[in-house]
Amino acid sequence: QVQLVESGGGLVEPGGSLRLSCEVSGFSLADYGIGWFRQAPGQEREGVASTSRYEGQFYYKDSAKGRFTVSRDNAKNTVYLHMNSLNSEDTAVYYCARLRDNRWFRYFQRRHYDYWGQGTQVTVSS
Repeated sequence: QVQLVESGGGLVEPGGSLRLSCEVSGFSLADYGIGWFRQAPGQEREGVASTSRYEGQFYYKDSAKGRFTVSRDNAKNTVYLHMNSLNSEDTAVYYCARLRDNRWFRYFQRRHYDYWGQGTQVTVSS
């Protein structure tokens, strides 16, 4: 069955970096775009960044531009979210999700995504 499993979260000091991984199974990663989302306590889930199924196509929300980078390794069935210059506002549970239709990879409405991971906690604190 389709599964997405996030890992790599943890506690990091302000200004630090983390790399999150989203390992997928049950489908070919090469055929799908993947989105990264996050949800802070008491807040709605928001989109952060995404990758199209096509090489070199990525999209970043303003909160991620210049600090976060998405990459993918189709051979390893894994998408990565590299996060730099982290601050307390980045504290959240981070999720990856499979995009239903690659045409919408610049959009983060939940209806465009059909499978979700369980999330990984990122805490930025000194």
